Amino acid sequence: MGFRILRVADQLWRPTNPLGVINTNLTSQLGFDGLALRLWRVSPGQAIPRHRHQFQTEIYLLLEGAGRLRVEDTLLSVDPISSVLVEPESVRQVFNDTDADALWLIAGVPPEAFPLTPDQHAAWRDRLYPDGVEALPPELDANSGTTA
Repeated sequence: MGFRILRVADQLWRPTNPLGVINTNLTSQLGFDGLALRLWRVSPGQAIPRHRHQFQTEIYLLLEGAGRLRVEDTLLSVDPISSVLVEPESVRQVFNDTDADALWLIAGVPPEAFPLTPDQHAAWRDRLYPDGVEALPPELDANSGTTA
């Protein structure tokens, strides 16, 4: 067959990180492994863990809402249908400090699998997640003394 379709009603949405951000893995559900492609619905007060990739370049495309993304020390505000390319090794974090959901399409190549065994994950965790997997940006961190 020359194509596959994944209808919106058939998409599996679920939280896949400790911060509870829901997303749907489009490439997995379509049976394609040549690209990492997910939709992320970031609700008010949520963030995707601050992380880096070793080899993967990512494009962040904001589809709906107001987008906020920090790459290294640069804070970016992104309008709908605007995109940002983030190179490997750059630390990045999407977050939502507004009062409405933001919908992001995030694509990455080459797809980069995270280590699967506990020992491998432990060895790479500090490198992939320099602040830990639950760290919020200052704009959302109640302990930082700042507000949105």
